[in-house]
Amino acid sequence: MKKTREEAHDPEVVLYNRLAVLRAERGLSRQELAAAVGVNYQTIGYLERGDYFPSLELAFRFSEFFHLPIEAIFSRRPFQPLSEVVYPGHDAL
Repeated sequence: MKKTREEAHDPEVVLYNRLAVLRAERGLSRQELAAAVGVNYQTIGYLERGDYFPSLELAFRFSEFFHLPIEAIFSRRPFQPLSEVVYPGHDAL
């Protein structure tokens, strides 16, 4: 569902995602990820920036592609930084 920039930054309608991190971990370009899930590469950029929210069907395509549950990719709350998950109680380097 396409949201305006104002709606996308309204705390009531924000959807966070880890697409950029997952893409980087796997060494994928936006074009490669887009081809894998069947969207235009610009859609990946819109999603990563939070300018666009995926349909449920597209969210499932990402889930299947990355072999992760949807909630590991998309969240209504900000994701905790990996450094805090891996090294709880330690300051970031």
